[in-house]
Amino acid sequence: MLSKFFNYIIKVHIKLFMKKKSLNYSNLSKKELEFLKDQYVVAKLNSMNIRQLKDFVHDNISHQIKDTIGHEEEMEAWIEMENFFNDDFELLIEKIQKQFSSKIDSGIDSDKNRKGKILFETNDSEKIDMWED
Repeated sequence: MLSKFFNYIIKVHIKLFMKKKSLNYSNLSKKELEFLKDQYVVAKLNSMNIRQLKDFVHDNISHQIKDTIGHEEEMEAWIEMENFFNDDFELLIEKIQKQFSSKIDSGIDSDKNRKGKILFETNDSEKIDMWED
């Protein structure tokens, strides 16, 4: 009985020692590391609920598009947005330019007390002009 106990203790000690052995990416071949990464991606995605997935995607797209550095990255972001919006891209840019120019004009023209129109969308997709009574 005592020998079984000591054998058990030795086995546990060996397992703990083996677990303490430090592993890192350099212990794996390039193919093994890529396979491990693929396994992580699949397991991570499967563990996330819809809200977590949406938040994760939002953070990644936001980082990819907003945190551009230099001309080359800015052009990549521009092309990605242009491809996404397709035929609506030019119209969207025109609307944005008009919105911002009216805000700039209203800031300069303080005599008229007129601000640029700001539209809010309600849940019914109905547009409301907040400056009209």
